[in-house]
Amino acid sequence: MSNAQIEIQLIASLVAIACAIPGTFLVLRKMALITDAISHSILPGIVIGFFITHDLSSPLLILLAALSGVLTVVLVEFIQKTGLVKEDTAIGLVFPALFSIGVIMIAQNANDVHLDIDAVLLGELAFAPFDRLIIDTVDLGPKSLWIIGTILLATCGLLFAFFKELKVSTFDAGLAAALGLSPVVMHYGLMTIASITTVGAFDAVGAILVIAFMIAPAATAYLLTNDLKKMILLACIFGVISAIAGYWVAHGLDTSISGSMTSVLGILFLIVYLFAPNRGYFSVIYRHRQQRIEVSLLTFLLHLGNHADDETERHVKHLNEHINWQKVKSKSVLDLALKNNMIEINNDIVSLTEKGQHFTTEAIDYIITNKNSEIEKMKDRFFLFRG
Repeated sequence: MSNAQIEIQLIASLVAIACAIPGTFLVLRKMALITDAISHSILPGIVIGFFITHDLSSPLLILLAALSGVLTVVLVEFIQKTGLVKEDTAIGLVFPALFSIGVIMIAQNANDVHLDIDAVLLGELAFAPFDRLIIDTVDLGPKSLWIIGTILLATCGLLFAFFKELKVSTFDAGLAAALGLSPVVMHYGLMTIASITTVGAFDAVGAILVIAFMIAPAATAYLLTNDLKKMILLACIFGVISAIAGYWVAHGLDTSISGSMTSVLGILFLIVYLFAPNRGYFSVIYRHRQQRIEVSLLTFLLHLGNHADDETERHVKHLNEHINWQKVKSKSVLDLALKNNMIEINNDIVSLTEKGQHFTTEAIDYIITNKNSEIEKMKDRFFLFRG
């Protein structure tokens, strides 16, 4: 493996971690789309910075581009607070306008500059190792590595310093204000970090991969845990895995590195989306099926309790007729009741056991008192097997 290959993977991994940290909070705050807005609306800041310095490597470009990102957030917030449009509509109004302003400025003042779609939208990590930081003839490595590394260190420092404040303001802005914290300061601080990170990664990986690294790892981690620290850690891990795996996929297929990394992110998310233990698609389907069977079980037990003196109503062969169920459903409910020792069957007559009577009585009490949420806890106490 050559030095260039190592540097490309290292840059991509650092970008993934730097994006995953603010991205986690953006996902939790339901502001994922703002990343797309920032990644496009920074163009006017970059153009103005270039017109002032005539140097694409100037730190002023990063500063002005970050200010453009913050301006995007301010304008979106202002339009949203009018109550006339929702947040997604405000974002859709602001970032195309700012991006268009940047394009017009280039067309009017730098018409001979070629805007390469790979550099602007997809980025090209393959070129990052060739843009070196050289001081006094000493090669210190790729500039992108130093830029994103500095941003990552600053982001980690701010995360450790303001973790509690960010956590409280993210989950309960009212409580944060009551505790003397400023949700507004936390909000715009987070947006500033997101803007600076986007700008720092923009030159190396492009807008599309920045958005992917900012949102996809955090969204994937969100499906696996409710713990904020674990979510941040998992988001960073997913980002790094996608960066490294995506590079080797691109290497094997001889295709776009950024496109391959984004594709790996999508595949990782799809796998977790389908198979996550608690929030995965199949887990949710199984849980809904389980709940339907358990509701049917309760209905069945109530039926037995209401007809304790009528053996005809409790005869196995007549259950389908009296409760109006299909045979498959009846068998599933009957099996679940037997496994949990809720019923007993003598001469094809179904009767409630003492445990079944106790369960039914408690369930009715919870339903009457509108404490339906307590039924799940009650099931955990009574059920040996779930539906």
